[in-house]
Amino acid sequence: MKYDYDLITIGLGPAGMAVSVMGAEMGLKVCAIERRAIGGECMNIGCIPSKSLLRVAKTRHAVTKFPPMGLAEQQPPEVGEVFAKVREYLVHIGDAKTKPMFSKVDLHLREGDASFVDRHTIEVAGKRYTARRVFIATGTRPAAPPIPGLDTIDYLTNENIFDLDKVPASLLILGGGAIGCEMAQAFSRLGCKATIVHMDPHLIPVGDPEAGQLVEAEFKKEGIAVYNARKIARVAMEDGKVALWTDKDEKLVGERLLVAAGRRFDFSALKLENAGIRVGKRGIEVDAQLRTTAPNIYAVGDCNGHFLLTHAAMHQGMLALMNAMMPFFMRFHFQKYAVPWTVFTEPQVSCVGMREADLKARGIKYETIKLRYEDYGAAIAERVDVGFVKVYASTFGRVYGASIVGEGSGEMINEWALIVQNKIRLHKVMFLQHSFPTMGFLSKRASEVWMMNRMKSPTLKRMVQLMYRR
Repeated sequence: MKYDYDLITIGLGPAGMAVSVMGAEMGLKVCAIERRAIGGECMNIGCIPSKSLLRVAKTRHAVTKFPPMGLAEQQPPEVGEVFAKVREYLVHIGDAKTKPMFSKVDLHLREGDASFVDRHTIEVAGKRYTARRVFIATGTRPAAPPIPGLDTIDYLTNENIFDLDKVPASLLILGGGAIGCEMAQAFSRLGCKATIVHMDPHLIPVGDPEAGQLVEAEFKKEGIAVYNARKIARVAMEDGKVALWTDKDEKLVGERLLVAAGRRFDFSALKLENAGIRVGKRGIEVDAQLRTTAPNIYAVGDCNGHFLLTHAAMHQGMLALMNAMMPFFMRFHFQKYAVPWTVFTEPQVSCVGMREADLKARGIKYETIKLRYEDYGAAIAERVDVGFVKVYASTFGRVYGASIVGEGSGEMINEWALIVQNKIRLHKVMFLQHSFPTMGFLSKRASEVWMMNRMKSPTLKRMVQLMYRR
């Protein structure tokens, strides 16, 4: 059968962009369909605008906390235009930087929803297109928890929070994960009274409990209220404000409400049943090579429910495209790669590999190497001495996982991802020279501490002494 295209991509978030642009550069005939905006959630209503907002808030906070000499009595920068400025950046990124990447792609943008006619045929806006292979990259959307009264509230999610015209006086936030924590600190530093309410025992529940506790302590210093281990009994509008009641008979009031309590799938428009694609509780079911139950169709990124992260989606898009052209014995198993992640609060929280709870659950013997930023001269001198590096390793130096909280952790965690993924032993990290005085030098120190722990062995000490004195 002759097809219109080599491949069709449905959705142009990070995963779909990777498939489409790489495929076109390889000389394949590519059709890409996106019902909203190129870049998907991350670029338009997620990671990129949130980082822009966090940067503005950080600058304002720094000027307020450490005013330049002679300017202590002046007011911090105005924040009235912050959302308009963020939206301006997004337009520039989309039009000037992203759209040109698709010059070799047959792009169908904002024409409507795509749906399957059969395994090789996609329909959008009444027109049908065929391809040898199809890549689904439709992502996820914010979930609305079943809270009584929530449907009566004009609440915010990451999909509309950047459409605000002004910073609210107060903001209630449901959820203490990445979105909830980042927005709490950003809005707080822009002059808003932020309050986080969530069900988990500590902030950033997917990470190290100590990390969540440290972030909470810093939040409280900045005036951010945190209510852990709370269920929401109901919400309602009272006198023009949002009122929230917890299961502990607490009443909290805020001008606006942000719901950041998880993600949901929406495959209704795709008509997956026409292509024989099965959906499970986690999302679209895929095998190790990212193929769905229809062998010529791949599901990449958030829509398959594995690692709901932008960089993971990009990585899956790359692997799926390569798997589509490789013989079976050369294909890539997407779950064999380390997946680091970062929450961009201040201090930043980053993690890769297994957590301490994972190691205990699996009965793996390990030792913990921990260094505190407050003991590092460079961190003290730069006034960023809050945080720690924590590494879980075996006696022989295999690294199971790492958790870093503090300045630059989002950059530092990439080195540990390489270490975990390639099973690099700690003695090799110790012999790698690290630029000084960077925060990354703490990674080298962690390897040195591990080596010094080996010196606690009387036998090894005796061997060293004999070798030195021979």
